[in-house]
Amino acid sequence: MKHALLLLAALAGSGSALAAASPPPYRITDKIAGPDGGWDYARVDSRTHQLYVARAREVTVIDTRTHKMIGSLGVIAHGHSAVPVSDDRLLVTSGDDASVRFLQRANGKQLARLTVGLKPDAAILSHDGKRAFVMNATSGTISVVDVQSMKIERTIKAKPGLEYAVLDRTGTMFVNNEDFSEIELLDTITGKMGQSIPLPGCEGPSGLALDGKSTRLIAACANGKAAIVDARSRRLVKLVDIGRGPDAVLIDETHRLAFIPCGKDGVLDIFSLEGPEVRRIGRVETEIGARTGAIDPATGTIYLPVANMVSPPSGSGPLQPMPGSFHVLVISRRQIAG
Repeated sequence: MKHALLLLAALAGSGSALAAASPPPYRITDKIAGPDGGWDYARVDSRTHQLYVARAREVTVIDTRTHKMIGSLGVIAHGHSAVPVSDDRLLVTSGDDASVRFLQRANGKQLARLTVGLKPDAAILSHDGKRAFVMNATSGTISVVDVQSMKIERTIKAKPGLEYAVLDRTGTMFVNNEDFSEIELLDTITGKMGQSIPLPGCEGPSGLALDGKSTRLIAACANGKAAIVDARSRRLVKLVDIGRGPDAVLIDETHRLAFIPCGKDGVLDIFSLEGPEVRRIGRVETEIGARTGAIDPATGTIYLPVANMVSPPSGSGPLQPMPGSFHVLVISRRQIAG
């Protein structure tokens, strides 16, 4: 009897543990249609309730309340990032013509065009919003842009292969390097590059996020891994399994969660940021090609641009978007009664 009671207690404890470890209740709740064309990074402006998606030729704007497309802004050449930099302006990286454009958010009118390094890709803002940092992937440089004057302040030499970047509160910038499988460090106050952080076991890091509470970096790797890095000690802590083909890491600070969209496998991996380790706790089936996205910090809703991917007419080569099929997946956290 004693052994039976112990077994029942163990089973009950196991059930509780499993219940506690249940993945967060996320699911696809909507699909927002948009125009044809390639896509890259997306960004939500919670204050204006707008989602901006950098596209091949323009920026697609979506109302996050109605889930309707508002319109398209600007004329660009292979857009990579679209970043709201003020109430009325948008900064867009134009990868094929080595430029950064400032557009009016109301009508897409071009206010300025700046020449930067080859293949400007990711762009982020300083914490005070006064400067933008543009990662020029092919040139291996970082352009520092004064947002108010819309002029280049300086260009910092780094290494080719620059991908997404994040800033900590001390002014240190961490930049994924896809070619060297490492994270570059930049002191944005002095403009000097620091010692790189090697990422052994992580191939082609692209998406990157910083959990401010734990000061942990999460880098999405092309070989089905996420690299967890201690930003204080500047060292790789562990590798976590993820899907294939990631290109972004999204963090929900409120719920202490991180999300990695993996386009080759069509999944969104979910991680808990609570406790001493980053743990994968769930997965949402999305669509093949959904590799980047944005999260609304006010609501926790996730937006993943994608299109129906099909084989090319020749039957060989990478999958291609089907004409007329571009859309944005809306992934929401379900409310549980009781």
